[in-house]
Amino acid sequence: MSNPDPAWSLGHDDEFVLEDDDTFGAGGLADVDLPPFDDAAAAPAANEHAPAAPLGVEEDLPGLTAPAAAALPSVLREDGRPTEQPVPRITIHAACDRPEIADIIAGIAADRRMARAEITVEPGGVDAAVTRFAAQASPNLLIIDTQQQGVAMLHSLDRLAQVIEAGTKVIIIGAVNDIGLFRELMARGVSEYIVPPLQPLDLIRTICALYVNPDKPFAGRVIAVIGARGGIGASTIAHNVAWSIAERQESNATLLDLDLSFGTAALDFNQDPPQTIADALTSPDRVDDVFLERVTTKQTQHLQMLTAPATLEREFELDPQSYEVVIDRVRRTSPYVVLDLPHVWTSWVKHTLLAADDAIIVAGPDLASLRNAKNIIDLLKAMRPYDAPPTVVLSMVGVPKRPEIPFKDFAEALGAEPVASIPFDPQLFGMAANNGQMIGEVAPQSKTALVLDDLAASLTGRKPAETKKASIAVKIPFLKR
Repeated sequence: MSNPDPAWSLGHDDEFVLEDDDTFGAGGLADVDLPPFDDAAAAPAANEHAPAAPLGVEEDLPGLTAPAAAALPSVLREDGRPTEQPVPRITIHAACDRPEIADIIAGIAADRRMARAEITVEPGGVDAAVTRFAAQASPNLLIIDTQQQGVAMLHSLDRLAQVIEAGTKVIIIGAVNDIGLFRELMARGVSEYIVPPLQPLDLIRTICALYVNPDKPFAGRVIAVIGARGGIGASTIAHNVAWSIAERQESNATLLDLDLSFGTAALDFNQDPPQTIADALTSPDRVDDVFLERVTTKQTQHLQMLTAPATLEREFELDPQSYEVVIDRVRRTSPYVVLDLPHVWTSWVKHTLLAADDAIIVAGPDLASLRNAKNIIDLLKAMRPYDAPPTVVLSMVGVPKRPEIPFKDFAEALGAEPVASIPFDPQLFGMAANNGQMIGEVAPQSKTALVLDDLAASLTGRKPAETKKASIAVKIPFLKR
């Protein structure tokens, strides 16, 4: 697609190739027998629930009702949880007949997956779109909300096709759940036809599915872990969760240690890799599958990691976009990507946390953790309105002779109940750290190991894996040699 306005170009997004859709408007009304339309009989009113039909019934229009939404072509993980890839830098214009639909479309502009898109909304439906694009260049995606039905709708769309440039994708939000109309719209090159009731997340998933890179459709789920304060054990939990996803859930996972100066992943896993994540972040343009294979440390059959250099030889002041590029490259090679974020607040940490599929906040039962955790939660809820709220994990609970905020009071003040409470056990954690092992290796039947396994299971959507008794070789590392 060629647009006269260079601001609509996707030239800066090398990973995505915008696929022209030159089929819209290919069909015409001349000499064509139109299918019969039920304009009034069984058509449900807009924004009213139509009776649910069994899946697989041909007459059930694949609009965004609950069964159809689950079948959207968003990138599905091996466990079935959808992971929507952010849309590239595109322009989206919506012309709406209904104010409630206009409000939904305007609202999704705040979603993290739509951050690169430029979204404009106007009233007037298909007629307003015909008038506008007869005099100006077409957007990359056009959303038409119309209450027209049957032949009248098709005539209006044929007029629209005469003024829309080839390559523009079109989503129609209609009012009639009719399979004949759906087929006719698909024959004319319409990308998607949706019938209300419509949820914002359904529309987001539909748009994201249209722009999945056909050459690299896979994208892993990104899990960001950050401490509400320093020294609370966020890195230890991030490393153990990554290990549990890989070994207990038997899913391939990649751990990224993003604390470039003081990261502990290499120490915790008893590794001394020659290359680190800093090599990728300082040269993001070079990061491809071959490069990642060279700098990635293979810990187990299912777990690999990019460790931090953990030296003070240089200060790392990197472009925030470098982190985004590297994380995006890694997530295309691994079903799960666990980010160990440092306890700092910079533009790249904030952006990385907002862009993650899941966010875990590790806090302690103290006032500083409570205040900071609540601030982070409030920020994420405000800036991620269509995502699940962040997960809170209480760490280092039960330190002897230390006054602590009770679990119930902590949850009430936070406005969210922590999903896990990890007890203070210096002997267990110290033994694991000194041996370069994870808690699940040192004491797989311990309460802490079971809590971490449950947390990993909740992130993958699977049942907690059965733990195996540790062998003598695992308990005494030098017997492995």
